[in-house]
Amino acid sequence: MSIRVQAARMFPLLLVAAGLTACGGSNDSTGTGAYVDGETFTLATLGDPGNLDPHASFVATELASFAYDTLVAVDSKGDIQRQLASSWTVTDKAVTFEIRDDVTCSDGSAFDAQTVVANIDYVADIDNASPFRGVYVPADADASASGSTVTVALPSPAPFVLEGFTRLPMVCQSGLDDRDSLKDGTVGTGPFTVTESVPGDHYTLAVREDYAWGPGGATTSETGTPETVVLKVVANEATAANLILGGQVNAAPFFGPDGDRLSKANIDAVETQSAYAHHWYNMAPGRPGSDPVVRKALTQALDLAELLRVITSGRGSSPTSLAVWDAGVCGGNTVDGNLPTTDPKAAAEALAADGWTKNGDGVLTKDGEKLSIRFIYSSQGPGQTAAAELVVAAWKKLGVDVDAKGLDVAEQTAALFETGDWDVTWSSPKAPNPLVLVPFLSGPSPAQGGNNFGSVANADYDSHVQAAMTKIGNDSCPEWEAAEAALFQRADVVPFANITVMTFHKGAELERTGLLWVPTSIRMLG
Repeated sequence: MSIRVQAARMFPLLLVAAGLTACGGSNDSTGTGAYVDGETFTLATLGDPGNLDPHASFVATELASFAYDTLVAVDSKGDIQRQLASSWTVTDKAVTFEIRDDVTCSDGSAFDAQTVVANIDYVADIDNASPFRGVYVPADADASASGSTVTVALPSPAPFVLEGFTRLPMVCQSGLDDRDSLKDGTVGTGPFTVTESVPGDHYTLAVREDYAWGPGGATTSETGTPETVVLKVVANEATAANLILGGQVNAAPFFGPDGDRLSKANIDAVETQSAYAHHWYNMAPGRPGSDPVVRKALTQALDLAELLRVITSGRGSSPTSLAVWDAGVCGGNTVDGNLPTTDPKAAAEALAADGWTKNGDGVLTKDGEKLSIRFIYSSQGPGQTAAAELVVAAWKKLGVDVDAKGLDVAEQTAALFETGDWDVTWSSPKAPNPLVLVPFLSGPSPAQGGNNFGSVANADYDSHVQAAMTKIGNDSCPEWEAAEAALFQRADVVPFANITVMTFHKGAELERTGLLWVPTSIRMLG
C-alpha cells in the first residue's frame, strides 16, 4: 500500500484546521431577531488561504466551502446527503454517482459528469501534486463517464471512499482549463463566488441568486441569506474578540481564553471538541526516540492530566482516539488502557536498566552520549508555553538535557519535513477519518520522499492498516482501532489533549459540519 501526499501542503491539516461540528442560534440583543436580506456576513479567519485553488492546498478549504460543491455532503450526524450527485452506490470495486442535470457554474456554464471525471483525474494524477491524492481521492482511482453516470473504479478497496468525496471540491470546466484563474478567483457550482482577493487582509464573495442544489434542497433564496460574505484575516483571537464585540465581525472560532469576554457578553457559540495536543516522537535512526525505552520513560515522567489542564486553560478533555473523526466514523476508545501511565520512578528505573547513568551534572548518559532532547512546540498561546515549561521541568528532573523552543507553523513544518532536527513535537491531528493519517504514521520519511515525519515503523500498526484497507466504511473500524492501540502501546504517538472550541457568532445564525461551514445555513439577523 502506498499513500502519498505533499507534506508541506498537508501539514496544516494536522496543525491548524479546527474540526467543528454542530449548530446554534445567534444572540442579537440589539436587534429584532428577524431575518434580513441584503446584509454582509463577515468571518474572522486565522489562516490566510493565499492560493485559492481548491485542489492545491488544505489551507484554502474554508473559503472553498463557500464557492465549490462536492458530489455528496455529510450532515452533523454523519449521514451522507445528496449534492451534485442525486444518487450513488458503493462496492469494494467501484463507486458510481448519478450527476444532477440542473446544476450551473458561476460562469454560467452547465456542470456535467465529464467535468466530474476531469476533477478526479486531476487530483489522482501524481504529477499535479494535489494533497488530496490518496486522501480524498484514492491514488489508484480510475474515473469514467457515460451520460450522467460517473464510475470510479477502485483497483483496491478504499475504506472511506464515499466520505472522501464529501470533501473533494468540484471545479467547473473553465477553471480546470485555466488553473491560474483559480489562484485568486473561483469557478464553481457553490452558493457564493469570489469577487475580490486581497491576500493577508480579506476575501470577498458574492451570493449566487440562482443557487438551488444545496444539501437537503438548500437554496440561496431563503430570507436572511447574506448578499456578501467576507473572510477577514485576523492575526490573533484577542483581535477577533474585539471585532465581534464591536460588531465588525459576525463569527470566529476560539481555542483560548479570549472567548471568555464573548461568553460574558452573552454572545452565543457553537461548542465542539477538537484535537489539540499530542506528543509525536522522532524515531529516526540515531535520535533518542528511536529507543522504545526512552519514549516510554519520557512519557511516564509527565503528568498528562496536568498538561491537559494547563495547555487548554481548563477547557480540554482527554482524547479517546488519535483525532476527532467526523460524526459517524469509528467511535471506539483506543486511548484508555494503552498509553503508559504517569510514573516518574518507573521511568528512572527503566532508563537505568537500559544503561543510562547520571553524570556529575545530573544528566543521563549512555556510551558517552547525553540523553539530549530537542523539543519543539507551537509558539501560539500562553497555554502552549506554560505546558512546555512543565514538560521541561519534568524531563530535567529525570536527568534529560532539554532544548525547548516555541515555533510558528512554518518553522515547525520546516523542522519536521525538511531539517529533521527535532526529537519531540506537539501537533493536533484534525482528520475526518483514520485513513488520512496513514502517510504520517508509516512508509517513507521526508528524507526518503515521504510524509512519515516521525519515522514511525510499527509492524502491528501496518498490519492492522493493511487489514482495514480490505474493508468498506465502518466495517474497517475494528482494524483501525487496533492499529491506533499499537501506536499508543509503544508510545510512538501520545495523545493527551482535546479542546473545546467555541465558535462565537453575533448578528447571524449558522451551522458547521466537520471542518467546514454550511454556507446555505447562514441567516443574517436584524
